[in-house]
Amino acid sequence: MEIRESLSEPVSQIVEAVKMTLERTPPELAADILDRGIMLSGGGALLHGLDERLRLETNLPVHVSEDPLTAVVRGREKFLKTWAAIPRSY
Repeated sequence: MEIRESLSEPVSQIVEAVKMTLERTPPELAADILDRGIMLSGGGALLHGLDERLRLETNLPVHVSEDPLTAVVRGREKFLKTWAAIPRSY
């Protein structure tokens, strides 16, 4: 119970930041989020109940990545491989 109470404020800040970001999201990206939902990754995704809280607060589907602790690193790796493959003229 003490842990839940101590995390209450940080979790509320996360929820508010997500809601503010969604409000500022361009329409073309917002449509993708409506279709696919929110994907949680990183250590915060492991907070018990965060996905459900975000689902209730945003009315969007919320998914936790398969391996949230390594998802960010794996995503960055994919991005860098794609970026490196783009031809450039200098």
